[in-house]
Amino acid sequence: MTPLRPLLRTGAAALVLTLASGCFAGGGADQASDGRISVAMLQPPRSGLSPLSDDAFKLSRWSTAETLVQLDADGVAQPMLATSWQRTDDRTWTFDLRGDVTFHDGTPLTSKEVVASLQTAAQASPVPRILDGVELTVEASDADTVVVTTAVPDPLVPQRLSSPQLSVLAPKAYAAKAVDPVGAGTGPFELTTVDGTSGATLERYDDYWGEKAKASGIDVRFVPDGTARAAALRTGDADVVEAVPVGQVAQLDEDLVVEVPMPRTNTLYLNTAKGPFKDPAVRAAAREAIDRARLVKDVYEGRADEASGLLGPALPWAADLRADPEYTELLAPRAEPAKVDGVRITLGTFTDRAELPEVAVLLEQELEAAGFVVQQDVREYQFIEADALDGAFDAFILSRATVLDSGDPVAYMASDFGCDGGFNIAQLCNDDVDAALDRAARVEPGAERQRLTMLAEAQVLGLDAAVPLLHERVIQGEAQGVSGVERDPRERDLIDSDSSAGA
Repeated sequence: MTPLRPLLRTGAAALVLTLASGCFAGGGADQASDGRISVAMLQPPRSGLSPLSDDAFKLSRWSTAETLVQLDADGVAQPMLATSWQRTDDRTWTFDLRGDVTFHDGTPLTSKEVVASLQTAAQASPVPRILDGVELTVEASDADTVVVTTAVPDPLVPQRLSSPQLSVLAPKAYAAKAVDPVGAGTGPFELTTVDGTSGATLERYDDYWGEKAKASGIDVRFVPDGTARAAALRTGDADVVEAVPVGQVAQLDEDLVVEVPMPRTNTLYLNTAKGPFKDPAVRAAAREAIDRARLVKDVYEGRADEASGLLGPALPWAADLRADPEYTELLAPRAEPAKVDGVRITLGTFTDRAELPEVAVLLEQELEAAGFVVQQDVREYQFIEADALDGAFDAFILSRATVLDSGDPVAYMASDFGCDGGFNIAQLCNDDVDAALDRAARVEPGAERQRLTMLAEAQVLGLDAAVPLLHERVIQGEAQGVSGVERDPRERDLIDSDSSAGA
């Protein structure tokens, strides 16, 4: 059985183009015969490519680390390293493992390795955000079967186990204090070299359990500067480019860019625990100061959607449920805006997404027009994330994927707005919000869970803990000669077995 990654492809046919070289800096069609794919990635590793961090999504996008479960385009759990599973009672799930899998170091996959990987994630500090508020234990019932038990009933266990942060790696990955994924995955490409925050090299793994990769390898370079990423596509130095800035699209051949609607929201998080925004009326003043249409027009050149909530058009059920009278009732108690003449605030964001510094400039203008005095702090994400999570800013602009982990937005909302959330930049801790999130989390996937999710959104927005700005459409670059590149709204998949550099 081959992997189901092609389920996430959104184009009916991939572009057919000339290969750029595997050596990123020395690419071009003259090196097309080596069969390698060169990729310009948006962000460098934040945690040495540890799968317990957001770096896990790089490992997933390179098809080197795999999980027990994967999600199809509709967010439905599908087999990967596990061939099947069943819920044996309210808190217990049994997963049957694929029998023909080896890690890149030759070690066979058994339940022992799965248990070790999942236990490491469950006991990590901080815990991977997909496990925020989730207590689980993992045991091997035999060499081919793993039993997962949760402290309380959790209908999303299979979806949680699809998170790249719960990748299954060989024992060698855990030999040192930091998890090292080099040579330890199970995917069609083996990670062989990591050059700090500069790049990484992957080679085709010929003993892969599924379909053998068409490309002989992947050469990755981390290019935080959006202009440089666009230039790499334009000059043929990169075959695939993540997140081409909208301001660069006009300089590129239209045939080389693909616009992918994303479940990603550009949000202004307000610090509810300390500083000026501890006051709900001051938060309301910030909310009222913002002109979303101007941001979409002036920064994103119309390639984005104005946000009316945390969840955007990539989740079409969200907009309809905002008309629910219970939803509007929860928004009604919002505080009236205070007069804020001279109120000083710090506003943080990062440079890795090229539009965010521009968003910060416009927000500063709008907030100052309302009476705030704004001091900006803009850095690369790897240098600002810790401060943001520690509550060092009064306000922070974040581009946030809302179904990144489980395919279900409840996990994102619990992480960002729950009292115990691991990504709670707003420093929010509210009993009503926690109760709303808990109610949604207990319900099986479906219409009722969606309704309860929207009521939790209304609780958050009613407190003005976050001000949704816009929903992004990420622009992906694909050079001539490349085919089979994934166009994944959830940003889990990019290069897979079917990806090719052409002839």
